[in-house]
Amino acid sequence: MSQSSFCQNRSRSDAAEAFVPPAPPTLADIQQVARTQNTTLVEYSVVSLQGLPNLLYIWVVQPTGDIAFRQVNLDSLDTPLAQLVTQSRATLGVRSPAIVVEYLSSEELAARQTGHLQQLHQLLIEPIADLLPANPESPVVFIPHQSLFLVPFPALLNTNGEYLIQNHTILTAPSIQVLELTNSELEARNSERGEVLVVGNPTMPSIWNPDTDETQRLSNLPGAQSEAVAIAELFNTQPLLGDDATESTVTEQMSTAQIIHLATHGLLNYGIPEETGVRDFPGAIALAQGNGEDGFLTSAELLNMNLNAELVVLSACDTGRGELSSDGVIGLSRALIGAGVPNVMVSLWAVPDAPTADLMVEFYQQWQATGNKAQALRQAMLTTMETHPQPRNWAAFTIVGQE
Repeated sequence: MSQSSFCQNRSRSDAAEAFVPPAPPTLADIQQVARTQNTTLVEYSVVSLQGLPNLLYIWVVQPTGDIAFRQVNLDSLDTPLAQLVTQSRATLGVRSPAIVVEYLSSEELAARQTGHLQQLHQLLIEPIADLLPANPESPVVFIPHQSLFLVPFPALLNTNGEYLIQNHTILTAPSIQVLELTNSELEARNSERGEVLVVGNPTMPSIWNPDTDETQRLSNLPGAQSEAVAIAELFNTQPLLGDDATESTVTEQMSTAQIIHLATHGLLNYGIPEETGVRDFPGAIALAQGNGEDGFLTSAELLNMNLNAELVVLSACDTGRGELSSDGVIGLSRALIGAGVPNVMVSLWAVPDAPTADLMVEFYQQWQATGNKAQALRQAMLTTMETHPQPRNWAAFTIVGQE
């Protein structure tokens, strides 16, 4: 559901400067986050200093507050870690210039995919496997660093051929500070279920395509429309579709909704200075034009909103990606957290239309049954895996925040 290479000139926004990360936490703060949320925290840090070995530091904070530390020597790798992450995504079928996969047979591609996912599991999970919860329903929050933000954690493979999602309930967070912030936001939410806003397949806006130097309309997404209709039925509400899903209507209803589901195109590079000539938060969600709006709900515009939603689901492509910084990924997910949303579901690549619709409907059904978003996403992945076994069909989504 992506046209992420498309972009368009727009006025400069000061909102790109507006998000100020919380102050660095103390050790006691970190332990309190793990205790309060009853979760296992796993934080990674890639350390590269001139004249010293390249190392991967891993801290694991137990729900009890106990802290363990492990490290991995990255100099022993045949392939640099960042390149290995890129190659793993490429063999999943995710866009990537780093490896050419068109000329590989299906058997060769599958073998490379398995090898990369197993190698990442060996690097990132095996050193701490004994520290992770034995109960697969106990939450584990991964806090990546640098290129590790692009790792498909649910799809990592152990030596038994089991995906990580089969053994653990997975969430992610940009940092401990942001995780603490999302907990505060969630505690402030009213426990009563409020309005549900479901948007699917808006009448797509047009945007400049740098590849053709022409303006063209984003493609129609019939799967997103079917997805929105099915999800709206679960909540006994009416979805906003086609011409009704204008940017102004959607943003107005977002201000009061407790659950927001946006099934449309995600634009990864919208707002990137190198693409547009202006500085802005990268990322945008495509909506219908109307009332003078351009039809692009940008990260900067989201950051300026005051949202009361418990959960925002961005059922679109690349919505979990953005500009990598020392404090995580700057993009749509960060903007929504800055706007007050404690839980955001986003994707790490261009998600396929039909499997995504299946996964999303299953997610909401599971959430209604269990009341636990992270466990619901895990079960939705396991169910989708049965009919769409390739990881690119089910492993793209992650919940940023905490349960």
